[in-house]
Amino acid sequence: MMFQELALVTGRIFTILPLLLFMTLTMGKRSIGQVPIFDFLVIVTLASVTGADIADPTVSHIHTAYAIIAIALFQKVVALKVIRNRPFGKWITFEPTVVVKDGKMLVDNVASIRYSIDNVLQMLRQKDVFDIGDVKLAIIEANGDISVQRKPDKAVPSIEDLGIKKKYSGISYPVVIEGEFREEVIEELGMNKESLLRRLEKMGVIRIDTIFLCTINDEGDLQLAYSRKDEEHELIQH
Repeated sequence: MMFQELALVTGRIFTILPLLLFMTLTMGKRSIGQVPIFDFLVIVTLASVTGADIADPTVSHIHTAYAIIAIALFQKVVALKVIRNRPFGKWITFEPTVVVKDGKMLVDNVASIRYSIDNVLQMLRQKDVFDIGDVKLAIIEANGDISVQRKPDKAVPSIEDLGIKKKYSGISYPVVIEGEFREEVIEELGMNKESLLRRLEKMGVIRIDTIFLCTINDEGDLQLAYSRKDEEHELIQH
């Protein structure tokens, strides 16, 4: 009987969380604030389980303890899956959304994430941007926050910029993540893997699988972050 009850609790956990995830994704980014969406659901579920145990004396403590442990383990499994499987990570969370480009509001993108124009304007003001025409690029991130890049002539100059006209540095595009090429990004940038491989070889990269992250900006500059030291001296296979 005890095993059947624990199995019932497990079934509820693994069925209610996907349902909550679906409903929260449907509600839009504003519902999660600064917390990643799955962690938000875990927090809410843990709070509900604990609250039920406190409010209802008839609830078995062993069931509550088991549910908390099972939820925590489930969260760990999902977190590891997100790290190791990018498509899965994209499926259970939001993608960054461009809402302003070259001083113009992208209304369709704003509507797709269920924000109002007033929401976006308020978030821009919180970033000290009061004229949308000053914005080169504004992106609503997965956590619901906004990242803003001003136009070069509207950016606050640094010391090295004094007396020098600010140039647009662009944004960085990930071309290699965890040892794997992002072919769709490479193609969109008008590049190919062969030319990228040659550039990486000139920078001293021995094997692609040693690269944790490689990005390229609009100026064509590459930035590398390694996942581990390359101990073998093998040439990249073309």
